[in-house]
Amino acid sequence: MSRVILDNMKVVNANKQMSRICREAAKPVGLVPTMGALHEGHLSLVDQARVDNGTVVVSIFVNPTQFGDQNDLSQYPRDLESDLDMLRQHDVDLVYTPSVQEVYPDGFETWVNVGPLADKLEGLHRPGHFRGVATVVSKLFNVMRPDRAYFGQKDGQQALVIQKLVSDLDMAVEVVVMPTIREPDGLAMSSRNVQLSLNDRRAASVVYRALRHAYEHWAEGERNADNLKDVAKRILLKEPNIRSIDYVSVASLSTLDEVDLVAGRVMLSAAVEMGSVRLIDNIILE
Repeated sequence: MSRVILDNMKVVNANKQMSRICREAAKPVGLVPTMGALHEGHLSLVDQARVDNGTVVVSIFVNPTQFGDQNDLSQYPRDLESDLDMLRQHDVDLVYTPSVQEVYPDGFETWVNVGPLADKLEGLHRPGHFRGVATVVSKLFNVMRPDRAYFGQKDGQQALVIQKLVSDLDMAVEVVVMPTIREPDGLAMSSRNVQLSLNDRRAASVVYRALRHAYEHWAEGERNADNLKDVAKRILLKEPNIRSIDYVSVASLSTLDEVDLVAGRVMLSAAVEMGSVRLIDNIILE
């Protein structure tokens, strides 16, 4: 496979320049969209993109339209120089770092709504979140026209929303969903984990532990969705550092509708509030 060879990783912040470079780059082009504050989960996507593609592009853009809480937006971790250093070490060719004004210029008023899939689970608790995600991802795809785009299973609903977006709008992009990368104690890696207090960080692995316990019951033959949810909830309720349990879900992987009995591909997921941080995780039952 041919690949573009650059003396240095190129960092670009203008749409037109980025579009031109991507048109001229060695194909296929693989895109890893991020909001920065990179960790090993992001880098696993970058490494797979490097294996699969002639050119690897990473976008770093903290997208304001997917934040309902302005405090959450202002507190979101940012460390561009550290991010760029990591990407250089992982053989990335191009990094797109647009300003908010570049992505949403004055007069911008077109939005992408993917329908009911975006109104459940995270969408129910974060109204407008997936409208912002779908819109910015559409813009990134239009600017860079990648052949492949890489996302993590940790944000399971987001991956489904983007797959639906690409399918419904006939976008010529292959969506590649990669496994969740975890800390040694099982906590799903997330940029927001650095915002956990020391005590909350020690407790945070309870989310995965609860899902794993439910998974083990499923593996032993339990198929009643309510029973599986109860198994997970009982573990979560024992953790005093959890401020609230937003949901424990057993839902169809195609529609995210809750199921009564587990059959076919199903996503077991949970979301909790711990301190000021929202923790989400999921396991696929298939």
